Amino acid sequence: MAVLISRISGGASEDMTTPQILSFAVIFIMMAALVWGRYRYDLVAAAALLFALAIGIVPFDEAFSGFSDDIVVIVGSALLVSAGIARSGIMEVAIRRFAPNLSGVRSQLALLVIVVTILSAFVKNIGALAIMIPIAFQFARRSSVSPSIFLMPMAFGSLLGGLMTQVGTSPNVVVSRVREELTGTAFTMFDFTPVGAALAAAGTIFLVLFYWLLPVREKLGGSVNEAIDIKNYLTEARIVRDSTVLGKTVADLMKLSGGDAVVTSILRNRTMRMTPLPDVVLKLNDILLIEGDPAALDRLVSQGKLSVTGNRASGDDTTGELVAIEAVIGENSPLIGWTAQRLALYHRFNVNLLAVSRHGERPDRRLAEIQLRLGDVIVLQGNAATIPEILRELGCLPLAERAILLGSVRKGVVPVTILALAMVATAFGLLPVSVAFFTAAVGMVLFKVIPVRDVYQSLDGPILVMLAVLIPVSDTLRSTGATGVIAGELARLGTILPASGALMLILVAAMAVTPFLNNAATVLVMAPIAAEFAGDLGYRPEAFLMAVAIGAGCDFLTPIGHQCNTLVMGPGGYRFSDYPRLGLPLSFLVVIVAVPMLMIVWPMN
Repeated sequence: MAVLISRISGGASEDMTTPQILSFAVIFIMMAALVWGRYRYDLVAAAALLFALAIGIVPFDEAFSGFSDDIVVIVGSALLVSAGIARSGIMEVAIRRFAPNLSGVRSQLALLVIVVTILSAFVKNIGALAIMIPIAFQFARRSSVSPSIFLMPMAFGSLLGGLMTQVGTSPNVVVSRVREELTGTAFTMFDFTPVGAALAAAGTIFLVLFYWLLPVREKLGGSVNEAIDIKNYLTEARIVRDSTVLGKTVADLMKLSGGDAVVTSILRNRTMRMTPLPDVVLKLNDILLIEGDPAALDRLVSQGKLSVTGNRASGDDTTGELVAIEAVIGENSPLIGWTAQRLALYHRFNVNLLAVSRHGERPDRRLAEIQLRLGDVIVLQGNAATIPEILRELGCLPLAERAILLGSVRKGVVPVTILALAMVATAFGLLPVSVAFFTAAVGMVLFKVIPVRDVYQSLDGPILVMLAVLIPVSDTLRSTGATGVIAGELARLGTILPASGALMLILVAAMAVTPFLNNAATVLVMAPIAAEFAGDLGYRPEAFLMAVAIGAGCDFLTPIGHQCNTLVMGPGGYRFSDYPRLGLPLSFLVVIVAVPMLMIVWPMN
């Protein structure tokens, strides 16, 4: 540590070298291009890496070192784990049970931010965020708003929550070790709590009150399948013994769909057709004709535990992976003019007809009795290996592939158990975060929470590429000694400031450096500087070390300084320039609250 301090202090007294100037230049140009937003962030990052290689500040043998960095593994794994939690449907059950009437956007945001903030104090903040992202999407769908309203405030809340305990975030762990090396005494688990709790409370209030500073965005890079907007699928579902709505009313069933599906008819005892009035009580073996969009039908069927396939396996190989595919009936299709019942669709082709959509018309018959026409859109369930050939045989044109979960098997407890085990392993230091989350991601696939075919669709490629190529670029600040220049300027400026100003200077400097270094690396670079800085000015080091930890844990200005910010960038459709719109005033608030709290809790003299 003493060697590092000496090296930084020595470098600060010299003039800037050409590599240092070039490093600052590359970082500045890259940041300007990202804020400009003309080109996608992964392309800008790749161009920055090539530029850094061309001018020689990144060695060729380190060009792609970022692809093996733990941060890339953590973010990719967290995306897959979050997708598994969302696919399980367990979060929808949690919302219905614990917040059934929460409909206001501000109240939903308050719940999400508070829960993420509190969870982040005791588990890794990226794990807490991964748990709550599916709930944010559910709230957004319920309130008909963009998920971008929720995701960035949640990410910021996870960073604030991590400040409250030693295990909440990596900078706290590192700065505790640094204090032990410098003074012989480490920070304890709850030494961080007084200041961290004050910051978390103030930040949560700010995020709930001023979330409107954030522009409303939609997910970037939408594909053709997202343009498919079929809302009038008709499906048929049966009330079975395990159904959660058995003995309840039609109105109770409709609550599960969030208003996006409607029961058009009820068939009782196979012959009696009933009008689906809200107070009609559902009985065993009732057959419901339900109309809505695929997502709403899936929520209604999965949460109500209804049967849409009659418990029939698709295909002779019952161990094969089942998929549901949307397809349009072509002009030469043998289905035209036939019903699924007359054609014996299941027995001849080993596929289940799950739903039918017809433009401008609502079929009023059971699925098996609907006479199919040219242009009808149907949902067929079958074995993933054989269904492409069956579609060709049936003369059906598959639509752009998208996730159709209707009729799929859910494993609600399994993904939550996998994630809980990963977080326990990290909390008790049994596994590194990267290994724990990678194991959890693999577990999601092994236990078939996420089908193999959907794994790479759940990963956000542009985000992972941006992270991987920016790591060697940002590391040039350290490798060229540019951080030493920063340290020297801080030392010179600190001599003319009062105690509060000197403390604020260290806090702001750590905030400014952490977007370009890993937050743990920021502590390793800045903590010795802060301790030496405090000693030269005649102050105790604790408040300054705490300021470094807070600054390193509070990157609210960019999506690249902390993996939580990166995790929500793709799903929220955010641009690089969106982060400072909400993050800059939050950063000011952190500084305003943190400096006096640090001086009260950790006296400087």
